[in-house]
Amino acid sequence: MKNVTITVEDSVLEWARVEAAKRGSSVSRMVGEMLAEKMRQEDAYAQAMRSALRFESWGASEGPYLTRDEMYERARFR
Repeated sequence: MKNVTITVEDSVLEWARVEAAKRGSSVSRMVGEMLAEKMRQEDAYAQAMRSALRFESWGASEGPYLTRDEMYERARFR
């Protein structure tokens, strides 16, 4: 693990101290956990985006697209 120094406003530091105490943690550990969670979220988003961009259609359409009314009519009978 590496140590880092951050600069925050006094009010932010006070909030962080209170939050860390509520969690039974230190400010350092809490910030590290928050950053790790953000990294996981970003990685998951990037992976989902790559997957979505690789998506290929299920095939060519056989005929014209349905109108809105036709779609609702079909959905009503299912």
